[in-house]
Amino acid sequence: MNRPVLKIPKTKTELVWDILGGTIFLGAIIFLIFYWGQIPDQVPGHYNAAGEVDRWGSKFELFILPIIGLFLWFTLAILERFPHVHNYPERLNESNAEAFYLNSRKLLNSIKNLCLIMFAYLLVQSIRVALGWTDSLGMWFLPVLLAATFIPIIIGMVRSSKIK
Repeated sequence: MNRPVLKIPKTKTELVWDILGGTIFLGAIIFLIFYWGQIPDQVPGHYNAAGEVDRWGSKFELFILPIIGLFLWFTLAILERFPHVHNYPERLNESNAEAFYLNSRKLLNSIKNLCLIMFAYLLVQSIRVALGWTDSLGMWFLPVLLAATFIPIIIGMVRSSKIK
């Protein structure tokens, strides 16, 4: 694995994704802190595929979502910094390495921030369900989650296939 190590600055798109994902995630944590005193002892602990609550748990379980979100953010942010260690096709060479690295890093960046947004949504909706403001995640959560997961991957793969 003798790949060039390149220093490629973040693109405006990546910076916008970072600001958007970070702001929404931080907003959800602030929402949790603001409403903590009003949240009942039992909160949604799990949802079924239809977005309906199928397990209730302690309100302290709400901290699991931000912890997982921060772990994912931290891990993916580290991977973003080292695109030369990502998996690439055999056609990677000196002339196309920058294009492959940038494509891979953009893919990780979008997935990282979409994960933050999804965890923020889960946290806020769980609080809203616990407070009685709504009764589920909504029937669109699972399709949107799947689309937010697979669309960036498909786009990244198509872009990668076009790199000469």
